[in-house]
Amino acid sequence: MGSSTLSKQKPYDPCWTPKQNKVFENALAICKYDKDTPERWYNVAKAVGGKSEDDVKRHCQILLEDLRHIESGHVPIPIYKSTPTTFPLSTTLGR
Repeated sequence: MGSSTLSKQKPYDPCWTPKQNKVFENALAICKYDKDTPERWYNVAKAVGGKSEDDVKRHCQILLEDLRHIESGHVPIPIYKSTPTTFPLSTTLGR
């Protein structure tokens, strides 16, 4: 007898490229793959490429958890330093 499908599943891959993250976010943002879409995670995984349905589900859970932490004030908003090439908008618009 063959082994079950569960034993063949690979563990969650936490390494996502910036391109995969962008495709993932775009796939979640479009109505085509909303939460009521059958095979949502299959479609998102296919769009991202190189990730399983479980990978994209887990990635979404992590993203939602991060958002909850940010919205609850547990993660401080970063303060970025100005650089010499940063100009006020009025200067760049000629005002």
